[in-house]
Amino acid sequence: MAETGKIPYAARIEKDIRLLELLSQTFGNVSSAATEIINLEAILNLPKGTEHFVADIHGEHEAFAHILKNASGNIKRKVADLFGTTMRKDEIRELCSLIYYPEKKLEYIHEEEASLDDFYSTTLHRLVKVLQTVSAKYTRSKVRKALPKEFAYIIEELLHEVPSEKKAGYYNRVIETIISTNQADSFIIAICNVIQRLSIDRLHILGDIYDRGQGAHIILDTLLNYKDYDIQWGNHDALWMGAAAGNDCCIANVLRISLRYDNMATLEDGYGINLVPLATFAMETYGDDPCPIFEPKVPSGDSSLSLKSRRIIAKMHKAISVIQWKLEAALIARHPEWNMEGRNLLHLIDMEKKVVLIDGKEYPMPDVNFPTIDPADPYRLSDEEAELVEKLVHSFKISDKLKKHIGVFFSHGCMYNVCNGNLLFHASIPMNEDGTLKEVEVMGRRYKGKELLHNVGMLMRSAFNNDTPADVRDYAVDYYFYIWCGPDSPLFDKSKMATFERYFLTDKAVRHEEKGHYYRLRLDPKICDLILDDFGVVGKHRHIINGHVPVKAGDGENPIKAEGKLMVIDGGFSKAYHNTTGIAGYTLVYHSRGLQLVQHEPFSSAEDAARNGTDIKSTTQVVELNADPVCVRDTDIGGELQGQIDELLELLYAYRHGIIKERK
Repeated sequence: MAETGKIPYAARIEKDIRLLELLSQTFGNVSSAATEIINLEAILNLPKGTEHFVADIHGEHEAFAHILKNASGNIKRKVADLFGTTMRKDEIRELCSLIYYPEKKLEYIHEEEASLDDFYSTTLHRLVKVLQTVSAKYTRSKVRKALPKEFAYIIEELLHEVPSEKKAGYYNRVIETIISTNQADSFIIAICNVIQRLSIDRLHILGDIYDRGQGAHIILDTLLNYKDYDIQWGNHDALWMGAAAGNDCCIANVLRISLRYDNMATLEDGYGINLVPLATFAMETYGDDPCPIFEPKVPSGDSSLSLKSRRIIAKMHKAISVIQWKLEAALIARHPEWNMEGRNLLHLIDMEKKVVLIDGKEYPMPDVNFPTIDPADPYRLSDEEAELVEKLVHSFKISDKLKKHIGVFFSHGCMYNVCNGNLLFHASIPMNEDGTLKEVEVMGRRYKGKELLHNVGMLMRSAFNNDTPADVRDYAVDYYFYIWCGPDSPLFDKSKMATFERYFLTDKAVRHEEKGHYYRLRLDPKICDLILDDFGVVGKHRHIINGHVPVKAGDGENPIKAEGKLMVIDGGFSKAYHNTTGIAGYTLVYHSRGLQLVQHEPFSSAEDAARNGTDIKSTTQVVELNADPVCVRDTDIGGELQGQIDELLELLYAYRHGIIKERK
């Protein structure tokens, strides 16, 4: 056998002998090692699996779940390709609806279908064909692992059996027996779930699962049962991570945002956070204050929230906002190195004149009813506020469900990811005006680019590690507030988070949040190349993929920038952003033939999709097509498999030359 690589096998084996001895415990002889090499070589020549990229889901669990179920429209396209000439459009729509929501759809079919046996027979044959199509690019082993145990053998028989005259009876009899034994519903559900599972090979989430929408906890429950995904942390995710770590400023911000968007479901139903103390305090403190500035933001025409509930939420919203600004001042004072003193504005309010003095200019304040603010010491918490903060921190820190979900971010996430020539991060790489990478101080040391994101990520992890020294852990807990809104935070990268100004002031200039240089410079292909080089991203077709800043597609903004080197895929999943973006989210799809951007319209509901066959209307834009299909060999996994092949070839050499003895 010809040797591969530049170093002769004999020289490499001496260096790798311990590794090869361990490998021989799994592949104990020439035959088993050679068989594995053949298997891996075959896998390298399969088409790469389909990757899906989504960003800024913001709690919209139904839309997110539907995109997983329909693979961003890919399942419908495959069904249409298969049956476009033999099925009507309404039949294709109904079949797709069944694939997406099999349990619920079958309930409706039982109510409406006159001949269930005919329906079962036709549908099972069609579903097997769809499954054959979506599983074609995978090995039998991978498909087998995706099958439910109770039906694995039968599905595998149907999946790999091509009906012919000789075996048509066998094939049809299997289907008939499934029906006659009353297993058709369970079998259909099983096949539909496998089709969904195999239609997305890997899912990439570019941050901001939390805030705005009602179902961030439901999204994370979904991910707990999902395979093959990764998360690049967003600033809203970091805010909840900090809250779980006990950072009181993060907790106050989480509560404020939840109240602002009438999103208490995640707090109360998801994590069991007790809001009664906050409600009690707010009613006692602001009982006669209608708090109009703090009315919750709900979609126009939404009548689900009563006037009484609106008023209670507004009072709670105001109470926690004042507490937040006090807590932030104390934290900022502890860390002068953050240079965030300019965010402390309470001492600049003139209660009598009803103005606030910012940068030498007075701005009128529409609301100066702050009974808990002492003009002589405006940042001191009242005794009642301090007691309330203690209760809220305790409630967050004892939530087991919150701890479990934050664990998902650590087990499947980090600040950035490099995958198959794509650099993924949520928001920004801090940069200087001249286009060089900006050095940012983190715990007394300065980092830039890849080193900055790596060290920030490690610091964030240390807040949850018991072996972290106490002083480092305390700093890490505090740092979550900076990563949320600090001017040089790679998850924010703006001059300020103008929360106070947005609530009270109408002047656009004072409310303006100046973006960091990255957001302008990233439009230059040379800057993108500089960043990609710093992160070690290689390949002819390499890209940066971001979220964070909503793309105003309705105004004609193109998410593809820098001559195709940069893709910004925050299309506004959250209903709160639909007016800004003009759409309801993006999915970037990377399959063996290239990159496609799928633009989504608003989703009605899972109930409507199951009953009436409605789907998310999506428009596909081809971003990049490959001259030749991308195979597994061309991916990061392909590199890992090639490394395994090289090691097995060394093991074969060692066996054949008696360096390592074969096992029986």
